[in-house]
Amino acid sequence: MKVIIQPQKSAYKLLFVEGDRVEGTGFVTLTATQKGQRPKNFKMRRRGSRHPAPVPTRDLITMLRRSSVALAAESPEFESFLADLQIPFSRIDICRFCQIEDRFVPVDKATGVRCGGEWICMECAKREMRRELGYMGRFGGSVLIHLEKLLAQVRDLDRVLASVGPERPDRRRTLFDRLEAHEIEKTLHITDLSLPPAFVKAAGVDYLMPVQHLAVQSGLLEGQHLLVVSATASGKTFIGEMAGMKNFLEGRGRMLFLVPLVALANQKYQRFRDRYGHLVRVALQVGVSRLNLPETRPAGDRDVNAPVVVGTYEGIDHLLRTGKTLKDIGTVVIDEVQMLEDAERGHRLDGLIARLKYIAPDAQFLYLSATIGAPGLLAEKLGANLVRYAERPVPLERHLIFIEREKKIAFIKQMVAEEYRMRSSKGYRGQTIVFTNSRARCHVIADALGKMAVPYHAGLSAQERREVERRFSNGEVAAVVTTAALAAGVDFPASQVIFDALAMGIQWLTVQEFHQMMGRAGRPDFHDLGRVVILAEPGGSYSRTSGKTEEEVAIALLRGEMEEVAPEYDLEQSTEEFVANAVVCDGDEQQIIRMNRMMVGTLEPALPTLLDYGLVRRRGGRIELTDMARVMAEHFIGAERLIQIRDLVRRADDAAWIVAELECAVDEER
Repeated sequence: MKVIIQPQKSAYKLLFVEGDRVEGTGFVTLTATQKGQRPKNFKMRRRGSRHPAPVPTRDLITMLRRSSVALAAESPEFESFLADLQIPFSRIDICRFCQIEDRFVPVDKATGVRCGGEWICMECAKREMRRELGYMGRFGGSVLIHLEKLLAQVRDLDRVLASVGPERPDRRRTLFDRLEAHEIEKTLHITDLSLPPAFVKAAGVDYLMPVQHLAVQSGLLEGQHLLVVSATASGKTFIGEMAGMKNFLEGRGRMLFLVPLVALANQKYQRFRDRYGHLVRVALQVGVSRLNLPETRPAGDRDVNAPVVVGTYEGIDHLLRTGKTLKDIGTVVIDEVQMLEDAERGHRLDGLIARLKYIAPDAQFLYLSATIGAPGLLAEKLGANLVRYAERPVPLERHLIFIEREKKIAFIKQMVAEEYRMRSSKGYRGQTIVFTNSRARCHVIADALGKMAVPYHAGLSAQERREVERRFSNGEVAAVVTTAALAAGVDFPASQVIFDALAMGIQWLTVQEFHQMMGRAGRPDFHDLGRVVILAEPGGSYSRTSGKTEEEVAIALLRGEMEEVAPEYDLEQSTEEFVANAVVCDGDEQQIIRMNRMMVGTLEPALPTLLDYGLVRRRGGRIELTDMARVMAEHFIGAERLIQIRDLVRRADDAAWIVAELECAVDEER
């Protein structure tokens, strides 16, 4: 028999344990006598009995002498009593919550959970956690699973609950995990490579970064096609520069460096012009705006036949779709190639790659991405060698806080201010990117943060965006508040990324999009540590049709795996790409089929629909495009959309009404 003594406010509770089962429960008080502390008023309830019964104190002493006695907490009085009677005792930690319910569960640092100043068992800790969460609101099952796993990991109930509706951010308690940086290994010096001396002198680089070293080993300088997957700021752009400049300076053709956004194209254009402008002419091709405003007029050299052309996907594709030719292409760099997965633009990038391969069959193709699912399979589809470097250049902490929406801005304000007060060992202030789901919310958050923050989104003019970029780069503002739509865009060197929302508009972020945005925290040339903070609203959603809630999405994104890039294009997308391919190969049906097969995604049979609509004609192995089909290609629309526009134009000549009808049709499709 084992007797466990637990001191309480005015008495002592005794558990009489046989094996792991409590056979009886007793209560006793001690009173001071001339002989020392002695028991008084002992009552005991035996197993199976409903009520305690008085028991002579001498029987208690007998039971104590015959049992193994253990104290569950310090008690000088009871210890004195046992010493007077020469009854040996030990110390033991048991779960107080179990003991209240007459259960005996020993706990220690290896098996217990810290709760306040004591240890309790895991089951009681889970029950207490669920009880506390019940007071805070509704949580999805995946969150409970996450919190239980976190509880098992940290074994501290207070720390786990601190991530749920805390009064203030506490980075010690909200850490989800930490992705460690890899120790930088010594790599080749740039002078050890077979690069033109003029380029080496202009590059401003001494030793290669690890992913650059791996790319060289994989045949970068021998003309091999490569898919390069590595973290943001790991040096992917310079991989394109090495190949493109080497190929041009050695007479193997010009370089196209393509990106998804105008703002990013402007940044790359400025970088290339500043670094290599004295060696080669650098041009910018981002399409022509329909608005004749100062900020939308062409800036810089727009010659598409320049040695280096930096452009957007659509800017270059528009040239091809209108029948223009691009000659003497030696290197094609597709930056942010994960855009292949974009629901709206992925098919266009896919088609553009196929069209560029057709017009420049001897060019070297380089595909760059920070995050992409199943890269080995994608590399095979692209006909490229995979270069993958999974290590981050700086460590990354990921924090998860469950919090009501109305409290988010106050948390953001405090975290932005704390980050801005810190300086890295490189001398740079900590700066923050805040991602949210709408332009309006950008302004709400930025206004609440005051002078330390500015909004940044596609609704601003080009001049306004450039001013934000300048101020952030100079450390003049603590934060930019932007939409998820610009996640792959401008290069803001931030040390901290905060997710105010996990949606893009009303659609939840994908794992790939989330990783792309998350990867913007922490730059090796600026920071010692990157930090990501997710503010997830329990029960929150941005769409009535979504069955998921924000806290469940947060767990799924943090633990999620990116899927293989294997898009399937609908008929609208397929007809658009078919006519674009037809323009490039001047209607040769076999070459259209060849280009279609070069695409990563799967097209639906488009030709029958185009023939039925009278948009193309088939003659002698050629596909003849009507003027309407050429409009499709030039304006990036599919057959059904074109027919809608044609029918509306026939019904009315009010442009505003036509646009409104088209928008209503799009909303209905969504």
